[in-house]
Amino acid sequence: MPTGLRCAIMVVFALFAWAANGHEPGQWQNGVEGPQPRSEMAVVQDGSRAYLIGDYVGATEVLIYDLDARRWSVGPDFPYPVHHPVAAALGGNVYVFGGYINGWEASDSVWVLDGETMDWSEAAPMPSPLAAGGAAVVDGNIHVVGGSLSGAVNTDAHMIYDPQADTWETAAPMPTPRDHLGIVAIAGEILAIGGRVDGDPAFNLDTVEIYDPQSDAWRSGAPMPTARSGVAAAVLDGKAFIFGGETREVTFAAAEAYDPVDDSWIELAPLPTPRHGFGAVVHDGQILTLMGAPTAGGDRSALVEVFVPSNP
Repeated sequence: MPTGLRCAIMVVFALFAWAANGHEPGQWQNGVEGPQPRSEMAVVQDGSRAYLIGDYVGATEVLIYDLDARRWSVGPDFPYPVHHPVAAALGGNVYVFGGYINGWEASDSVWVLDGETMDWSEAAPMPSPLAAGGAAVVDGNIHVVGGSLSGAVNTDAHMIYDPQADTWETAAPMPTPRDHLGIVAIAGEILAIGGRVDGDPAFNLDTVEIYDPQSDAWRSGAPMPTARSGVAAAVLDGKAFIFGGETREVTFAAAEAYDPVDDSWIELAPLPTPRHGFGAVVHDGQILTLMGAPTAGGDRSALVEVFVPSNP
C-alpha cells in the first residue's frame, strides 16, 4: 500500500476513534494566506471583515480580510509600532487598547479606526496601562480585562469603556491575574480562559472565570483540559472555542470547546499547524484561525486554517 494512502487511512481511523470516545472532532481546511506574516497582534471581527492590528516585530500596516470575498487587503497604518494590543469592534468602528510600545512598555492609549473612512482617531486613555489582555463587548460597552503591565507583571484590571460617552469605569477585578488569555462574551457574560503568570509560558493556567455584569461578580468555571496561553478564542453556537498556545519550548495543537450551559469541555480535532500569538474569527458556521507563530517565542506566519465543526 502506498505510504500516502496508508497515512490518510490512519488519519480517518483516528478521527473515527476520537468521535467514538465522545469527542466532536470537526475537520480542518486551508484558508487564504495573508499578504504579510504576523504574530502577537490583535484580531477583531466587524461583520464580514477581520482586522489584524499590530505585530511582534513592528509592522504597522493593518491587514483586512474580507470574509465573504475571501480576499485580503492592506489598510491604513496604525499610528506607531505596537505588539500585544487588545481590540474590539462596535458600531462599525474598531477600538484598539494598550499593547506594548517602545519594546516592552505597556501603553494606556486607545485608538479608534472608523470602518467607513479608515481614519484613526485617539480616544480617552485607559485608567491603567496593559498589554496581552483581552476585550469583549456586552450591552454596548467594551470590557478590557487582564493582561500585563510593563515588565510583564500581571494585572487583574477590569475596565469598562463606553464608546458613546468616551468614558471609563472600573468593575470587579478578575480573581486570577494573568496575561495571554482568551476573553469572549457569551449570553451577556464574559469568560476569561487560560493564560499565564507574569508573562512566563512555563506557568500556563487552565483557569476559567466568568463575569456577570448584573451582579458585578466573578465565578469559576470548569478548568480547561489543557493549561495554555497565547491562545486564539472564538464563539460559535454559544460555545467558546480555544485553539493553540505555547510553553517555553513548544506550541500547542490543542483545540477545545467550552459549553457554559453545562459547564463542560469537549476536545476537537487538533490544529494542523500548532501556533500561538494568533486570533480567530467566525464566518458561515466556521472558525478561521489567523496567522501567529508556529514555534515558541517570536516567530511569525501568514497561515490561515479553518475549523469546520462536525455539527454546524
